[in-house]
Amino acid sequence: MGSCDTHRTLAARLAVASRTPVLQPAYRLAPEHPHPAALQDCVAAYRSLIDAGIPPRQTVVAGDSAGGGLAVALAVSLRDAVVPLPAALVCMSPWVDLALTGDSLRTRAPVDPVCSLTDSRFHARLYVGDADPRAVLISPIHADLRGLPPLLIHVGDREILLSDAMRLATQASDHGVDAELKIWEGMWHVWHLFAASVPEARRAVEEIGGFIRNHIG
Repeated sequence: MGSCDTHRTLAARLAVASRTPVLQPAYRLAPEHPHPAALQDCVAAYRSLIDAGIPPRQTVVAGDSAGGGLAVALAVSLRDAVVPLPAALVCMSPWVDLALTGDSLRTRAPVDPVCSLTDSRFHARLYVGDADPRAVLISPIHADLRGLPPLLIHVGDREILLSDAMRLATQASDHGVDAELKIWEGMWHVWHLFAASVPEARRAVEEIGGFIRNHIG
């Protein structure tokens, strides 16, 4: 779950919508490789693009669910290491609080057809391991986001991670980041994956493509 195989079709659709190549980093996955393995691999993948001569200003980092949180953690890590940042970030249904403190984890549970608090607790333990779930590179909702590039956040109003997305947008805006939050009515966790059959998913992918083009043009 969450590998290049599960997300190849979404990556392809984003490539078409944005009219730009997409790189899927095959980063190490939990539970065999808990934090910080995935983040280390994403930093290495990003640096490899720079080494290959691809300008950061023509690069956008996108991720969904835990990958959305990883995208923000990557940007924070790069900023702190004084590495040139990408032109923008895209977070689809981002999971940015692995301590699981958001109100919607409970208030949206009755209408979320995909995720549950029980499953979220289980997956958080696999990724966090022995680390502190509130650490800023695990749960970037707690991070100082100043200096990060423009951010597009998509979230459905029927998912338990709604609070994560809303708090991320507020935190980013409070820190001077250009953050755009789009709450999609009737949508569930990472509905973008269903673009072959769901019109709202196709529209969401197209919107992301336009956002990317606007920031790397």
